[in-house]
Amino acid sequence: VMTDIALDPYNANGHDGFVIDGEIVNDQTVEALVKMGLAQAEAGADILGPSDMMDGRIGALRMSLESAGHPDVAILSYAAKFASAFYGPFRDAVGASGRLVGDKATYQINPANRDEAMACIARDLAEGADMVMVKPGMPYLDICRAAKDRFARPTFAYQVSGEYAMLMAAAQNGWLDGEKVMLESLLAFKRAGCDGVLSYFAPRVAAALNA
Repeated sequence: VMTDIALDPYNANGHDGFVIDGEIVNDQTVEALVKMGLAQAEAGADILGPSDMMDGRIGALRMSLESAGHPDVAILSYAAKFASAFYGPFRDAVGASGRLVGDKATYQINPANRDEAMACIARDLAEGADMVMVKPGMPYLDICRAAKDRFARPTFAYQVSGEYAMLMAAAQNGWLDGEKVMLESLLAFKRAGCDGVLSYFAPRVAAALNA
């Protein structure tokens, strides 16, 4: 069982951290994220997925898990999460688009900044992450490949809602072969070094592969 750690589903302003006087307060947010992670571990989670992008949360979470007697609970860090426009359909579906105040560019990675992505991955692994996530996926296959080559650690990608939606829309309009582009897109992740992919295509691709 894998769980998500972030405050945005519960935050009235749609942000992943507490906002005080118009600014994200990192350290107070990390304290809350650690409490959330410990509660999930106590409930039986096998893997914790911090998706918030606060600085230092992996180290704080790993130390707390060890102290609380959960050394075997793994951390899949969303280490390279970009400030992307591809999240739009998901935010619309959960009603987050309308309540998000501003944007998340102050704590998510600039899409143009490859070096920051690699630095964030290195930091999270050093702090105790067992696995790392690159999000979104298809526009950032270069990051997936670089992360796998440099760190040789379990590397995952998230094929986010916008990626899924554009392929589905094209297939539904008859512009693309839906089955073929689904499999081709997932094959690209594997070729780029990913050990796993989180995808909205999961039930469909599982059925196709087992047919």
